[in-house]
Amino acid sequence: MSTLANEYKNSIAPALMTKFGYKSVMQIPKLEKVVINVGCGEAKENAKALDAVIADLGQITGQKAVICRAKKSVANFKLRTGMAIGAKVTLRGDRMYEFIERFFSAALPRVRDFRGINPDSFDGRGNYAMGVKEQLIFPEIEYDKIDKVRGMDIIIVTTANTDEEARELLTLMGAPFAK
Repeated sequence: MSTLANEYKNSIAPALMTKFGYKSVMQIPKLEKVVINVGCGEAKENAKALDAVIADLGQITGQKAVICRAKKSVANFKLRTGMAIGAKVTLRGDRMYEFIERFFSAALPRVRDFRGINPDSFDGRGNYAMGVKEQLIFPEIEYDKIDKVRGMDIIIVTTANTDEEARELLTLMGAPFAK
């Protein structure tokens, strides 16, 4: 069990219970899953690009990525239904807590001109989404071995009912929100 999961049980959950006055421990918000998504539009011309994306996601998360395929054909983008256009990984359990811990403490501080993550990127239902411009912020990625700098979307899904509850949960987990 990761240290963040232990910390959640021992200090974060009780703190949330007292702050929001929950009657049951089942009302306390917790992380449900983390989804990391990389869109790779060049994969329709270059199949090797998607292999590089999958390899990078595997190194970052420790889990094999799933290929995302186009649902509709779009003539302007030269895209047909079923073409591979990206990859994603869904993390749950210990891998999720381990990733969140590494993301907040090791990866985000390596972003250039980092002043904190946007505190307004919640969706209204307690989920947080953010984009990262380059995969190089993760210490697992070696600069010499990448073919192209790619961005990714990171979505943190919580069981919180409101943005305020989710923001407090992520703050207690170490999310560096901008002031």
